[in-house]
Amino acid sequence: MTKAGTTGSTLAAPGSPTSAVRLPRRRGMELALIVLAVLLSVYGYCAVGLAHTGTVPPGAAGYGAGLGVLALVAHLAVRLRAPYADPLPLPIGVLLNGLGLVLIYRLDLETPGDRAAPAQLVWSTLGIGFFTLVVLMLRDHRVLQRYAYVCVAAALVLLLLPILFPAVNGARIWVRIAGFSIQPSEFAKVLLAVFFAAYLAANRSALAYAGRRLWFMQFPTGRVLGPIVTIWLVSVGVLILERDLGTSLLFFGLFVVMLYVATGRTGWIAVGLVLAVLGAVAVGHLEPHVHGRIKDWLHPFASIDAGQGPNQLAQSLFAFAAGGVLGTGLGLGHSILIGFAAKSDFILATAGEELGLAGLSAIFLLYGLLVERGYRAGLALRDPFARLLAVGLASIIALQVFVIAGGVTGLIPLTGMAMPFLAQGGSSVVTNWAIVALLIRVSDSARSQYDGRVAP
Repeated sequence: MTKAGTTGSTLAAPGSPTSAVRLPRRRGMELALIVLAVLLSVYGYCAVGLAHTGTVPPGAAGYGAGLGVLALVAHLAVRLRAPYADPLPLPIGVLLNGLGLVLIYRLDLETPGDRAAPAQLVWSTLGIGFFTLVVLMLRDHRVLQRYAYVCVAAALVLLLLPILFPAVNGARIWVRIAGFSIQPSEFAKVLLAVFFAAYLAANRSALAYAGRRLWFMQFPTGRVLGPIVTIWLVSVGVLILERDLGTSLLFFGLFVVMLYVATGRTGWIAVGLVLAVLGAVAVGHLEPHVHGRIKDWLHPFASIDAGQGPNQLAQSLFAFAAGGVLGTGLGLGHSILIGFAAKSDFILATAGEELGLAGLSAIFLLYGLLVERGYRAGLALRDPFARLLAVGLASIIALQVFVIAGGVTGLIPLTGMAMPFLAQGGSSVVTNWAIVALLIRVSDSARSQYDGRVAP
């Protein structure tokens, strides 16, 4: 007799004969999904060209071949070094990245003097190359735990670096040298996730059970909680000085989520929500730039009433409304009227207008599935550091999607962040591919911890 386990494996009863079989590696499924993702991206590229000129764009074959080769290289790296990895994160990344390139190319057709798709394709190549390098070189994710303090030092340096450079659109978040620009906070978020995971894993018992109980929750001692709170406050303080409030909100949410996962204390969620509300009220009153965004959020049509025309948020809402359920079709919308941020902050409005509610729901489902696979890999691991790292990395994507989607749909004030994979932004696409690579590595460890063998 055998008894089925919750992980899909079976355990033999004592004294019964067993024969070991290998767990399915599912690399064939991954390859099939990658092919589908590339085909969908090429279809979108062709649809945009047909809508504008009535003919298939001359670069369609090159675009499909380039994206396909990059995806195949990444797949071969996973097949070689992470054979038991989850088969979904890589195809999801390819599809979202491919769709982002299609949307940016579509907006480029409306702005001939500001073409962003070629640069985004270069950054996507670097991102997939970095993904491949991480999968091939990082044999064991636990190595990162040894470099926790190196990671936090590097993160703080990256956060401080933009202060030395001029502000762009009211925020000091860019480093620009000889026409080349990067956003260091994008890389810092991954480094801080590694540090938080390592520190919380090493001190989880003290955080959960030591200290004083005040009201409804257990507060750890200052000696244990102090260092990580200090690092978090410094990083958020620097970001506020740089007016990068979207990333500040992301770091705050990441800190609270990982602290909750490490301790299992739901009180941290309540404390986090209270502090977030207090911080939002304070910054909204003290920072004119943020105060203006809150006013636009509360009264998105005020500029129309004043005879000044629609602002960016109002135009974004009009784009979503015009899309309806099925959308206007790729290349047939008017979201370029949003202005300079149409390819970055508001690119989701283009997706909503031209793909409709159905297409937008599919995009959100892709993000949700990517986050769920990260959480699932974390839950399957026995290693506390790996569990916290997987949850932290998946939470970065979840928080970004919520903050950005909430901003462009009017649910919350705008924050100025980039939608993962979709929006124009080289630093963002490289960082998100790094996150997918680490999730691949963690998910491979989650299944290979059984040595690839179970008893039938």
